[in-house]
Amino acid sequence: MPADRLSVVVTRRLPERVEARMSELFDVKLRNTDAPMTRDELIYAVQSADVLVPTITDPIDAGLLARAGERLKLIAQYGSGVDNVDVATARQRGILVSNTPGASTDDTADMTMALMLAVTRRIPEGLSLMQAGAWDGWSPNAMLGGRISGRRIGILGMGRIGQAVAQRAKAFGMQIHYHNRRPLRAAITEPLEATYHESLDHMVSRMDVISVNCPHTPSTFHLMNARRIALMKPTAVLVNTSRGEVIDENALARALEQGKIAGAGLDVFEHGSDINPKLRETPNTVLLPHMGSATVEGRAEMGEKVIINIKTFADGHRPPDQVVPAAL
Repeated sequence: MPADRLSVVVTRRLPERVEARMSELFDVKLRNTDAPMTRDELIYAVQSADVLVPTITDPIDAGLLARAGERLKLIAQYGSGVDNVDVATARQRGILVSNTPGASTDDTADMTMALMLAVTRRIPEGLSLMQAGAWDGWSPNAMLGGRISGRRIGILGMGRIGQAVAQRAKAFGMQIHYHNRRPLRAAITEPLEATYHESLDHMVSRMDVISVNCPHTPSTFHLMNARRIALMKPTAVLVNTSRGEVIDENALARALEQGKIAGAGLDVFEHGSDINPKLRETPNTVLLPHMGSATVEGRAEMGEKVIINIKTFADGHRPPDQVVPAAL
C-alpha cells in the first residue's frame, strides 16, 4: 500500500512541524480544533481511515472498534501509554496498534523530580507569598522544607521512566528502592545501588518518597489504595507522573486533609480534569495539568515516531513500536 495513498485521520491538533510532515507523506485529515473528538466523530474516523492517530484522550474501546470499517488497519497512538486503546480487541479485528515509547522518558522523569522538590521545598507556597506581596524578609524559621539528599525513594514501576527517575534521584543523593513485577538485571541496578522490594507494602511503609511510574492496567488500578496510603510514613511524599488511576484519589485526598502523609505532587488524576476538590485545598499538594511530556522536543519526537510507524506499516512491515497485548 503506497504511503501517499494512505488515509490518515488525526484526532487532536499536533505540533505544526508534525502536521506538516504528515501532510507531505499521507492523505491526512488534520484536526482544526484542539477539542477532543466526539463519539460520532471517532466513529466516522474509524470507518473512513486506513490509519487512526489518537491520543490518550480518545477512548478507542471495543464498542468503537466494532464500528470500524474494513480499511482501518493501524492505530498509531500519539503517546507511549495505550490504556485508552482496547489493544486485545484491535488485534482480534486485525488492527495493529503502535505507540511512541521513549519519546517522553526524560521529560517525565524531569517532571517527577520537579514535583518532588516542589513539595518538599514548598516552592508553590513561596511563589504564592511573593506574588501576593506578603514577604517581609528572610527569617531563620520561615518556609522551612526538607532536603531530599539521603532520603529513600521508592519507585513503583521500574521501566524506562522509573529508571530515568532513579538516575536523577541518585544524582541528588537519594537511596534508590523499587517495586516491579520482577527484579531488573544487575547491570541496571548495581550502578544505581537500587534495592528491589518484592512486597509493595514493605516498600511503601519504609520510604520517604513514593514515585508512581507504572502504566495503568487492570492489575495496577488503585495499586496505591487507602490501605497502602495508610502504610506510608507521616513524613512521606507521594508523587505521580504516570496515570491517575493507579492511586485511589479519594483516599489520597483524605490522607492529605488529615495530615496522615506530608504531601503529594500530582501531574495526573484518576478522572482526568475532574479533580477531587479537596486536593486543591491542601497546601502540601502540588497539582499540574498533565505536563510531564510537555516539551517542544518531546512532542516533536512523539510525532516522528508516529510517522515512522505509519511509513513502516505502509511499506508492508511491522511498525517498530507495535504494541503486543501480552506485553501490557
